[in-house]
Amino acid sequence: MRDRLRMRTLVLVAALGFTMAGCSSSPSTTPTTPAGATSASGDATAQITANWQAFFNPKTPNDRRAQLLQNGDAFAATIQAQAANPLAAAAQIVVNKVTVTSPTQATVIYSINVNGTPALPNQNGIAVLDNGVWKVSAASFCSLLTLEAAGNPSAVPAACSAASASPSTQAS
Repeated sequence: MRDRLRMRTLVLVAALGFTMAGCSSSPSTTPTTPAGATSASGDATAQITANWQAFFNPKTPNDRRAQLLQNGDAFAATIQAQAANPLAAAAQIVVNKVTVTSPTQATVIYSINVNGTPALPNQNGIAVLDNGVWKVSAASFCSLLTLEAAGNPSAVPAACSAASASPSTQAS
């Protein structure tokens, strides 16, 4: 039983590669506006949802994915390598809730399903506004890469060290 659980966990971790296959066509998002925020938070919620789904969709070209990731140029090689992950086709990301927490940051609650079965429900991520575009934070991406690497720091790109050092990008 323990070996079966361990094998399932390893398969799940491998499937959590950055290219987590197609996204739900009707994500459930609940915008939450912090005190003092403008009505633009609804637009932010829609852009964050669309950009997160595009980033994790294997059909999105790699150069576009880099544009949707904070410091995406630093992750170009990782994005390219992850695009070749054959297990990613079994996974799907669904954005459950977006909460705009400041003019330049939002919390994203998302779930990862594998073959339609919830594998990692209600995960916390961060979206950051960068040059007018809401992007997946580098820290959120690095959290998934760390999970995929099963804690092996040498398997995580060096750009993740810079992402974890930045308090404005850390996921909670």
